[in-house]
Amino acid sequence: MRHSHRRLSLLLATALTGLLASVQSGTAYAADPTTMTHGFYVDPDSSAQQWVNANPGDGRAAAIRGSIANVPMARWFGNWSGTIGTATGSYVGSAAAAGKLPVLVAYNIPNRDICAGQSGGGAGSDAAYNTWIAAFASGIGTRPAVVVLEPDSLGDESCMTAAQVSARDSLLRNAIAQFNAKAPNTWVYLDAGNPGWIGAATMAQHLAAAGASAAHGFSLNVSNFYTTAQNTAYGNAVNAALQSANGFTKPYVIDTSRNGNGSDGTWCNPAGRRIGTPTQLGGGAEMLLWVKTPGESDGNCGTGAGSAAGQFLPEVAYKMVYGY
Repeated sequence: MRHSHRRLSLLLATALTGLLASVQSGTAYAADPTTMTHGFYVDPDSSAQQWVNANPGDGRAAAIRGSIANVPMARWFGNWSGTIGTATGSYVGSAAAAGKLPVLVAYNIPNRDICAGQSGGGAGSDAAYNTWIAAFASGIGTRPAVVVLEPDSLGDESCMTAAQVSARDSLLRNAIAQFNAKAPNTWVYLDAGNPGWIGAATMAQHLAAAGASAAHGFSLNVSNFYTTAQNTAYGNAVNAALQSANGFTKPYVIDTSRNGNGSDGTWCNPAGRRIGTPTQLGGGAEMLLWVKTPGESDGNCGTGAGSAAGQFLPEVAYKMVYGY
């Protein structure tokens, strides 16, 4: 019993420390969703699982089921998701019923993937996005969740005008505010690209301008292939720049879904990549997460020639299990 009281005291002390820090920084306080759940949620309707269900006799099915479909990974939400509050609410509700922590990706910002173009689209206007992201957060409500906010949005600015960048920053600041107000037990990670895209000091500037001080943290390597060690070094450099210029640092997460063999310098369906460390707490970052589903195409390029971004390619998935 004494041990139980000691553990409770430690938890309370940790919570109070977090509350004090949030008050001092002027940000909203969110409970730790990892302590409200036990383990991460496995999406029962991921593209990998759908393929396995439809092709149980395929010789690749066992490997894809065991090494990909059964691993907790994020579900992406965008303009394909229907009524967004209903969609996020249903998904998080299923995870809560199982006592698991869900990972969601918000991917609907206007001018999405504006420079690369493979995943172009997004909300039709700033007003539409503000309405959409508010409903996204409301759907989650008080249930625990992790949200990766708008992959590529801060890295994909090289072809944008200053006015477009300013508008995007405003949208991201508002999005973070919506989660803080409507989804208080959600940890939001604002996406910060990857080590091969933009220098750490510049990315720190982008994060600060987009309101990262009010987010829980930032995400790295989403849909890319850089090693965990490379991302850890980059994340630490981003934090050093944030501390130097803005007086704060943030925890970060790394997408390890496809980084088992590292990067060959290309981002669009390169051959020879391999799945990485499964979703977990710690591992060099606050969390290692499978954000991109292994086997889902990056677009009409590389080993995914002829496919659309997001399309599940079983042969690509199968080769990623073994790294060839």
